[in-house]
Amino acid sequence: MLIINIKSLCGVRTESKFLRGKEMAELPSVENAYLEVEGDRIMGFGEMDALKPEKLSLQTCIDATGQFVLPAWCDPHTHLVFAGSRESEFVDKIKGLSYAEIAKKGGGILNSAALLRNTSEDELFDQAWKRLVEVRAMGTSAIEIKSGYGLCVESELKMLRVIKRLKEQSDMDIKATFLGAHAFPPEYQNDHKGYIELICNKMLPKVAEERLAEYVDVFFEKGFFDADETQRVIDAANKFGLKGKLHANQLTNSGGVQFGVANDLLSVDHLESIGEEEIEVLKGSQTIPTLLPSAAFFLRMPYPPARKMIDEGLGVALATDYNPGSSPSGNIPLLMSLSCVQMKMTPEEAVNAVTMNAACAMELEHELGSITVGKKANLVFTKPMNSLAYLPYAFGDNLIDKVMVAGKF
Repeated sequence: MLIINIKSLCGVRTESKFLRGKEMAELPSVENAYLEVEGDRIMGFGEMDALKPEKLSLQTCIDATGQFVLPAWCDPHTHLVFAGSRESEFVDKIKGLSYAEIAKKGGGILNSAALLRNTSEDELFDQAWKRLVEVRAMGTSAIEIKSGYGLCVESELKMLRVIKRLKEQSDMDIKATFLGAHAFPPEYQNDHKGYIELICNKMLPKVAEERLAEYVDVFFEKGFFDADETQRVIDAANKFGLKGKLHANQLTNSGGVQFGVANDLLSVDHLESIGEEEIEVLKGSQTIPTLLPSAAFFLRMPYPPARKMIDEGLGVALATDYNPGSSPSGNIPLLMSLSCVQMKMTPEEAVNAVTMNAACAMELEHELGSITVGKKANLVFTKPMNSLAYLPYAFGDNLIDKVMVAGKF
């Protein structure tokens, strides 16, 4: 397949690495370009003037006049498998209740856990598949999905088995994360030690035995899991070869960043509540800061300080946090708009944060995240537009024309 007359082929790279500081503002592009795809791989690209005429007759040609072509999005933090919705809590938020107050009265994560326990695996799969198809149509080709709405052995495994089925039936790249330490279920509210033992001695061995997850995550936060509890879960997961991620610094400056760096975790996610100390700690580490501005928007919380972080030399990844309570959207173009408007990221920085850096946050940087010969042909085609900046600027428009995953539309 040959794609011709591309207005701008964006994210062209020879090196696959996490982008930091000023690197995030650089989005190498080829103007008036062609792109050659064979099977599920990118085989070549360049300026139209350099395209040999005989190739036009030998391959199926797609005319992308006026269109931008970019690496398809990667979404490294979602809770896409869930049962039902929580719009009643949306109304509670409008009326002034905080995230913590809703959780205390049995809402939030516990609400989703109750719904999920009463939903069959097949129904859970059907709901998740519909969401997966929707985010794919908006440009997402790789996605991380967490458990965490089960909060018991049977239901956590049910969620992870659904994610495994999604992997088997979708052409998207999907990573699974075990998040049994998302909240304490009602039966363990006064027995935190008992629930930690359940996670470490019952859940994790089954997750490992069935190879249901690549990562483990913990909600490290006041009122949820403290440092000692989190350490126990991370240490137990390490024994089974599961790498760690962390919900960190969302509601309070909890020390999550420092914990994540000290334990060499793959990423610390959220970071609405961080200061100079946390930025300095991240500078000296390989732990990836993943920002979730859709959750800050929906919860009316302060946004993570992306501009300050980048200006001080850090790189960031972006993710939707798609979930029923605090971010009921997997729309990455909207996520980029929020990042530009509310966190003062440039359009180029936003694109890099949902492509190259997001791929790194899923350990997929050698397969995805850039236009590179040999990488998967996972591509987003925009509708004709004048400049890249129009994509986050026109936040109410659907500017995605078509999406290619593994060489297929």
